Amino acid sequence: MSTDPRPVPHPPANKPAAARMTGAEAVVRSLEALGVTDVFGLPGGAILPVYDPLLSARSVRHILVRHEQGAGHAAEGYAESTGKVGVAIATSGPGATNLVTAIADAHMDSVPLLAITGQVFSTLMGTDAFQEADIVGITMPITKHSFLVKDASEIPGTIAAAYHIASTGRPGPVLVDITKDAQQAELDFSWPPKVDLPGYRPITKAHGKQVQAAAQLIAQAERPVLYVGGGVIRAGAAAELLELAETTGAPVVTTLMARGAFPDSHPQHVGMPGMHGTVPAVLALQEADLLIALGARFDDRVTGKSELFAPDAKVVHVDIDPAEISKIRVADVPIVGDLKDVLVDLHAAFTGIVGDADRRAALATWWDRLDLLRAEYPLGFAPTTDGLLAPQYVIQRIGELTGPEAVYAAGVGQHQMWAAQFIKYERPNSWINSGGAGTMGYAVPAAMGAKVAEPDRVVWAIDGDGCFQMTNQELATAKLNDIPIKVAIINNSSLGMVRQWQTLFYDGRYSNTDLQTGHDTVRIPDFVTLAEAYGALGIRVTREDEVDAAIKLALETNDRPVVIDFVVSADAMVWPMVPQGVSNSEIKYAREHAPAFSEED
Repeated sequence: MSTDPRPVPHPPANKPAAARMTGAEAVVRSLEALGVTDVFGLPGGAILPVYDPLLSARSVRHILVRHEQGAGHAAEGYAESTGKVGVAIATSGPGATNLVTAIADAHMDSVPLLAITGQVFSTLMGTDAFQEADIVGITMPITKHSFLVKDASEIPGTIAAAYHIASTGRPGPVLVDITKDAQQAELDFSWPPKVDLPGYRPITKAHGKQVQAAAQLIAQAERPVLYVGGGVIRAGAAAELLELAETTGAPVVTTLMARGAFPDSHPQHVGMPGMHGTVPAVLALQEADLLIALGARFDDRVTGKSELFAPDAKVVHVDIDPAEISKIRVADVPIVGDLKDVLVDLHAAFTGIVGDADRRAALATWWDRLDLLRAEYPLGFAPTTDGLLAPQYVIQRIGELTGPEAVYAAGVGQHQMWAAQFIKYERPNSWINSGGAGTMGYAVPAAMGAKVAEPDRVVWAIDGDGCFQMTNQELATAKLNDIPIKVAIINNSSLGMVRQWQTLFYDGRYSNTDLQTGHDTVRIPDFVTLAEAYGALGIRVTREDEVDAAIKLALETNDRPVVIDFVVSADAMVWPMVPQGVSNSEIKYAREHAPAFSEED
């Protein structure tokens, strides 16, 4: 995977003399020099020196969150909706450890994130000082790199290096931990600093022979599939993907992290693959004779039982990170490079082989099979039997009434899958979610960060009632900072995805998934009252004929956040589904939409 790098700015022609300042001031000046305009954070003793110059920062807006995890996810949402580096700031000890979940999340999903933390005085390190934690050691496995700065003179260079590492190659989180004495000491600040990273040389230009070999395989394939991962979005390569797809005539599947990389409305898009992917997408991969994996990592939720995945397919695997190549599935043609550049080269190599041939026509038999699957197994949902709302209908109407120019952030669970399935995505960076880590509590702060980055776009947080209760305090942040996000709570009074597994695999023994145990008549919490306590507009919807009016009211309200409590059926399930640990060929389609399935299925 890759991203459009934002290099350290070049010095002006007449470089000014170095300015004397504190390390804390150098942190702020470095962020300004890098073009950072928004940061999310929460102050504390060990980072307090940095917060003083933030008051007079010329171009950096600080947004005070209510929990450091919210700062991290907000920075992620900011990054995912723009491709820029998101920045989060926290103090030492628990402040820093509260960022760990967001850092791990960013690492799994290749999100460019710069986390800046304060550390106790260097003379106190290792003494179990108040609010001391070895955050560098803690985060080393879940960052691209973690820096510890004890010398004020190293601050500009370290911030510049961290920003560069986060935003180039395969993007990801970088931590900079700065001791309090380094923040308070003085240095001569000048920009840009010398950045020397001898061990960091991301490969961007692919080997020409490998590109040519890949083009040959595509030209020869009878059942090719473009297996598109989130790396296409990180690389800013959606236009190049579209050109290659239309030239090759190959079907395209977009993973959970790649929704929007290729337009849903395009006739060559056959859906999202994976555990809850569409039948055509899942079986397209399974029946292919060639997979062209672009910025995808053969995640277990896509492959099912990996040794049974796409058994007859050769593999072309393109990724910026050589560690991903052949990690899960051995690549017949491995290509390491920046996807944007590789797709251009691959397109040129392919057209050099086939010329103006109509590849869609050459793949007619393959398309007949896929079109049959699309006709037989469309996405759909059954009416509820308990009088409550169908969650799929609610989410579908949010997408239809809001449109593809919006940004949709989702938490983790059933609502996440329905949002990926029933909203149409036509452009990159319009769908943000916690994919690899599966972090509950992601949606609200991530939506907040996306709205800060994209103030002219409508931003929805589509959340579950379980997820919402983990980070709903950030509604206060949104209200006080004029960030009018829309929040749709898909409220089934339970931990829905866990409950679904209990229904299917644990004989309906619902152990600790009912969020309303003992309170059948009084909802705890009352989300409408909670929203109003935070200064948001609270709405409750219990009937289908109320859905559109509530969504339209939310879209019309831009002076404060809006929270809609959609009371939905707890028995609604996400279909299709590939049970864990089996072949994708065993995908289960909702019984009410597949009468050909036997009762045993």
